[in-house]
Amino acid sequence: MHPYSTIERNLALNPYMRAALDLAREAMGQTSPNPSVGCVIVRDEVVVGRGAHYYAQRDHAEIVALAMAGETARNADVYVTLEPCSHQGRTGPCAEALISAGVRRVIAAMQDPNPLVAGMGFTRLRQAGIEVVIDHAAGVEAARINEPFLHYMRTQRPLVTLKSAVTLDGKIAAPEDNEGWITSISARTHVQSLRHHTDVMITGIGTVLADDCMLTDRTGIPRSRPLLRVVLDSQLRLPLSSRMVHTGEPSVMVATTTASSVERRNALEAKGVEVVVFDAANGRVSLELLVQELGRRKYLSAMIEAGSKVNWAALDSEVVDKIFFYYAPKILGGLQSLPVAGGLGRRRRADAIQMRDIRLHPVAPEEFAVEGWVQKD
Repeated sequence: MHPYSTIERNLALNPYMRAALDLAREAMGQTSPNPSVGCVIVRDEVVVGRGAHYYAQRDHAEIVALAMAGETARNADVYVTLEPCSHQGRTGPCAEALISAGVRRVIAAMQDPNPLVAGMGFTRLRQAGIEVVIDHAAGVEAARINEPFLHYMRTQRPLVTLKSAVTLDGKIAAPEDNEGWITSISARTHVQSLRHHTDVMITGIGTVLADDCMLTDRTGIPRSRPLLRVVLDSQLRLPLSSRMVHTGEPSVMVATTTASSVERRNALEAKGVEVVVFDAANGRVSLELLVQELGRRKYLSAMIEAGSKVNWAALDSEVVDKIFFYYAPKILGGLQSLPVAGGLGRRRRADAIQMRDIRLHPVAPEEFAVEGWVQKD
């Protein structure tokens, strides 16, 4: 398993496609709002070009690989993890560059869901006499690498993951003395890899007041955009002295309501914190409106790390797409220890929120994580 990913590598794939997928995987966290793409060019069974897309470097994976291959790209095979683009964006269309280079065949892991491409890249290549092959076996892993991008293209909203560290009996906090950690350093290190692959972190003011957390990406790996940290704070109680504020500019947003103090809003903004107002009918911050706004800003992914009430509010409002729960070999018990999702909950078993596509990930010798999608109509 890649140290900064939960995506299983299929070693049985064509070795050149395997290499292209590994290039795409290594670029994860450094391409948003674009997809993560790898490309390998092969001529006479020799790799003559390879490349990956990094947002800061502008060029798409195919262009990087073609530059490396030079004239040897003519009559070569191109292995790429996503359909070559066919439109003018920050760069020119990759399909046209491949045609100009005179490649013989393009083997792609999957079609691009972007409506500006969506099969038109393949069509243009075929029109130019280039053979196009879809490697469906590789498409499974390619889709996993680009889950946020694929979700965004379908919904125009970021992929929202609810992350939590829990005991075996589903508790996240004890009623007294919550010093220390539920999970091990191995699990907490893995959380940093999830943050690195995430555009936005969301938490509640209760968590900030209790932990004085920062929710930063501490992997040390470059990012394509700053990690935006959002605090749900209906009354603007976020202390100006908090570490969140002091590490804020330009990547902290506070989502509040019209009931909050204008003076507090001005004070936070003077510290470089962006304050936005999203009213819900219950007097709280509207998570639905917040997620819509993040989508409008082209954030592909968001992760919620919060307390019991926010976790339930997010699940109940149906903004959560996935969960990622880290389980520690501990039991807190008791009725006062906080569950992973509090609030009113569901009153009947028949109304329980259903999960699908569950995956188990070993994290440490006696710890594991559960990843799953929320079942939606």
